[in-house]
Amino acid sequence: MLPTEWDLDPDFLTVNHGSYGAAPKCVIAAQRAWQDRMERQPSRFMNTEYAAAIREAAEALGSFVNANGRDIVFVGNATTGCNAVLRSLPGLSSGDTVTLLSHVYGAVHNTVRLVTESVGAGIVRATVPYPDPTEDALVAAVASTLTPSTRLAVIDHITSGSAIVVPVQRIVALCHDAGVKVLIDGAHAPGQVDLDLTAIGADWYVGNCHKWLCAPKGCAFLHAAPAAQAGLHPGTISHGYGQGFLAEFDWTGTADPSAFLAVTEAIAFHERLGGAALRARNQALAAEGTERIARRLNTQVGTRGAVAGAMATIRLPVDDSSPAHALAIRQRLMAAGTDAPVHVLDGALWLRVSAFAYNELRDYDRLAALVASVLRD
Repeated sequence: MLPTEWDLDPDFLTVNHGSYGAAPKCVIAAQRAWQDRMERQPSRFMNTEYAAAIREAAEALGSFVNANGRDIVFVGNATTGCNAVLRSLPGLSSGDTVTLLSHVYGAVHNTVRLVTESVGAGIVRATVPYPDPTEDALVAAVASTLTPSTRLAVIDHITSGSAIVVPVQRIVALCHDAGVKVLIDGAHAPGQVDLDLTAIGADWYVGNCHKWLCAPKGCAFLHAAPAAQAGLHPGTISHGYGQGFLAEFDWTGTADPSAFLAVTEAIAFHERLGGAALRARNQALAAEGTERIARRLNTQVGTRGAVAGAMATIRLPVDDSSPAHALAIRQRLMAAGTDAPVHVLDGALWLRVSAFAYNELRDYDRLAALVASVLRD
């Protein structure tokens, strides 16, 4: 679908949209237009134009995710947003616990380790049922970790390695009923699944725009419910310290804001490609593509149904499930002209593939042949 919209290498099989996204030509052009506007007179732009422009971009993004723009700030990536929340947590002390999914993203896990270890708090993992998870089983896994000592749950909206679409609205309600605050790591959600932040109701929600929404690299957001904004600080303290959520995050020092400001074009492009219809198309393509690969390799897929999105996984039929072997397979695939992450999950190796607007079913037939060849070697 519309491959000419991107400058992707036609000789490389692109089936890993989930890692870094791919900004189309029109979005890159919008970013460059903002850069040109800024450089025509930097002082004028930063002092008289930037503040209104960044708020207009936040309002546009708020409309897309069904949230108020004044509750949204831009950050460089989802990990940066999670760091801001986790390192601003008040009252975490010895004996408290933080709930994580067992398939938590590694960088976020490390941040939780930092903040809990510094005060003697603990981490409790909700064991993700995998493969073939269900929404009920995922909710039950989180419920089993909640105790009077639980202060926070950090929940992936879509797990990175296993590509599970987690029923976060149900989990937020469960946690709030137990008096537990919730941070949702939605790194992969905007543009991949339908997203309604008001309905989800998390205290904090972080999402990347440079992945499935196709904004330029370095464009992400942090949404904080009004009651969860007090005491929340960016990683870099600047002139807005103590002046409120927007004042602190909207200006953290001189930087190039063009990736943030181009998000309006990314949203428009997403809608031109079909919006909800595009998201449904990508999910269906991921499901069919991974089934074809699984049949070729005589193995299984990791998710189906309501918990499956536009990323999907296939178990690799190998005996060696070490991280070194996972890396070696990915490197061989890269050398063969494609890229797909290989993750160690629950004692097995799983290949993760993505489906986006520029992909067709033949891409997954081609990938199946390449994977089979690499495994034979």
